[in-house]
Amino acid sequence: MHMLDSYVHGAWVGGTGEPAWLKDPVTGETLAGASSAGLDLARACAYARDTGGAALRALSYAERAALLARVAEVLTGQRDKYYEIALRNSGTVKNDSAVDIDGALYTLSYYARQGARIEDRAWRMDGTPDTLAKEPGFGVQHVLAPVRGVAMLINAFNFPAWGLWEKAAPALLSGVPVIAKPATATAWLAHEMVRDVIAAGVLPDGALSLVCGGSAGLLDALQPLDLLSFTGSADTAMQLRTHPSVARDGVRLNAETDSVNSALLGPDALPGSPAFEALVREVVRELSVKSGQKCTAIRRIFVPQAHYEAVAQAIGARLATLTVGNPRADVRMGALVSRAQYESVSAGLARLAAGCDMLHDRRQAPLVDADPAIAACMAPTLLGTRDPDGHPAVHHTEVFGPVATLMPYRDADHAWALARRGQGSLVASVYTDDTRFLAHTALALADSHGRIHGVSAEVAKSHTGHGNVMPQSLHGGPGRAGGGEELGGLRALAFYHRRCAVQGALQRLDALPRLHGPAPAFETVP
Repeated sequence: MHMLDSYVHGAWVGGTGEPAWLKDPVTGETLAGASSAGLDLARACAYARDTGGAALRALSYAERAALLARVAEVLTGQRDKYYEIALRNSGTVKNDSAVDIDGALYTLSYYARQGARIEDRAWRMDGTPDTLAKEPGFGVQHVLAPVRGVAMLINAFNFPAWGLWEKAAPALLSGVPVIAKPATATAWLAHEMVRDVIAAGVLPDGALSLVCGGSAGLLDALQPLDLLSFTGSADTAMQLRTHPSVARDGVRLNAETDSVNSALLGPDALPGSPAFEALVREVVRELSVKSGQKCTAIRRIFVPQAHYEAVAQAIGARLATLTVGNPRADVRMGALVSRAQYESVSAGLARLAAGCDMLHDRRQAPLVDADPAIAACMAPTLLGTRDPDGHPAVHHTEVFGPVATLMPYRDADHAWALARRGQGSLVASVYTDDTRFLAHTALALADSHGRIHGVSAEVAKSHTGHGNVMPQSLHGGPGRAGGGEELGGLRALAFYHRRCAVQGALQRLDALPRLHGPAPAFETVP
């Protein structure tokens, strides 16, 4: 057992006071402690802005991309260590740990490759010049300038590796220093990764900081031109939005919150068809990977009325083969991240089950090499309701674990209306070989979802997955999903830039793309 120090203003600093304890969610063993009490967060932010920001902005986008490539190399060299930490602190089997750890490495490498192709140096051009006056000489050029503040990254417990680097990579590529605050329950992995990067000396001083422990005082240290990126519950996001730093000072907030995502089986997908089988496989995968602890996991399954029972039986048959227990044993599913999360999922499941049928429930089955009184292991549960219009809880309640609800729809309009009752979601997946149905579904759901994932026969076995967030695609969603946007290729850089309209003589505006490096010394004429 050891303490997780924070890395702030260029030094590793321990917190004071009683720490929060990180535990093995299978054995209950105490692994580490973390406290942020007593940290000078204002100094940490100032150091990141002034020292880290200046050093990053002195580099071109391509040079910063090279730094990301080096970070990926450092982390790849310690990959086995990170897998061991994930097993002990998150209770994940190796395949589930790979979603987090290898996903982080892939995202870093992706942004390193994309950034290497950016020819801009000091800022990015946004469109082409346009005239403003009757005479053609006066005009405007819009530019995207890197923010001269700090990006505060507050991450969730389910992806301590990927959650850190999918935010940090586009921030650092933009030239913005970051202060990462991982969720305490699983902070060990993020802490170890940051420690390895700092020890390797691949980033400028102040470019990367880390706060382990509580979040008290974090937002108080932010200033009007800083940024805040958050992943977590809608209730916490509401508190962030009302904090004076955001509500009064205008700190830009990106939030990714609760999402009751859906999977939709097309009317053409008969039992046994490729689309039917693809939906069944994907539902089982989303219930089992990381024990359903993904913000993008399938929570609602919409199928034609005629296929309700066939889908329930097919999913149940596959779920019956899953083994659950200690990830050190030969099992398919490990644990939820903590016993507290186990209790939370159990309570949420009870609320949903009050109005649903229990289609598949193996929670009482013996665990493999784990004590059910201690371990936070939970087998997947499939609920069902034949009255999706009369059970609003299934559209509003996200149970953050291995739980999903099956529901029938009457026709396409009914299916789309049900999906939209999630009031904004991260993703909806559509399983069909009818191109027109896929296109109309995308049109019907695009404004209420961050991503539409279509699965047809051609990609039934090769698609990247309903819940797998790829850096090339947008991650985020409107409404209750938080209203934020992350990733999506170089679109992710937009959050870390400010758009400005530069007006003047068009021939002088031509000089804007060529700017690079610190401003020269300008002499005044007496």
